[in-house]
Amino acid sequence: MSLSAKKTLKNHGIPGKLIVVEGVDGSGKSTQLRLLEKWLRYNGFEVFRTEWNSSNMVKSITSKGKKKENLTPTTFSLLHATDFADRFERNILPLLRAGYFVLADRYIYTAYARDVTRGCNPNWVRKVYDFAIKPDVAFYFRVPLDTAMDRILSGRPKLKFYEAGMDLNLSKDIYDSFRIFQSKIVDQYEEMSKREDFYIMDATKQIQEQQKVMRERVRKILPKKLKKKTVMEVP
Repeated sequence: MSLSAKKTLKNHGIPGKLIVVEGVDGSGKSTQLRLLEKWLRYNGFEVFRTEWNSSNMVKSITSKGKKKENLTPTTFSLLHATDFADRFERNILPLLRAGYFVLADRYIYTAYARDVTRGCNPNWVRKVYDFAIKPDVAFYFRVPLDTAMDRILSGRPKLKFYEAGMDLNLSKDIYDSFRIFQSKIVDQYEEMSKREDFYIMDATKQIQEQQKVMRERVRKILPKKLKKKTVMEVP
């Protein structure tokens, strides 16, 4: 089941715009979102960017649980749901009501993909996030798993326990576990892509080319009074 059509910003009379990027680690989504943020700010829009698992209230608790490596899939899921709920109530919804462009580096679809991969019931996970509002556009960065893995492994000394899905006993080798875990997450994203109306990005293209596509899509959701305005490119 997808997010209810009734739970849209327009139906709630909320003037802001919610833009989401999703994809596996190494897909390049965060880079593209930062470039989009820079472009929107350059054109005079009020922008707020939020990241997954970044609530000041919850992040430290989650980190402690991860270090002990004893979180169950349900506990793991609920911690991230609490983190999201805190950010949603404190930042995302108030700023959308104030007319901001809220840019979310991962949204509830990350929970749908990861928690279900960890064995949580799909319907249960969706009910946990039932309060969320459907984004104006959700970009899904589709990338070959080998490409994503090369990007990740070239940029960090070692993988983390939960990042690699080691809690699932997929493999004793952390790199094999990471590959298997990420492939299962990709399967979840692909299954969601049509149901959740993802705007699919070819994440193998050049950075500038991807950003051009994102900006063209975002232009379509600008407030009506601004659509005729000349939107400048970042120099």
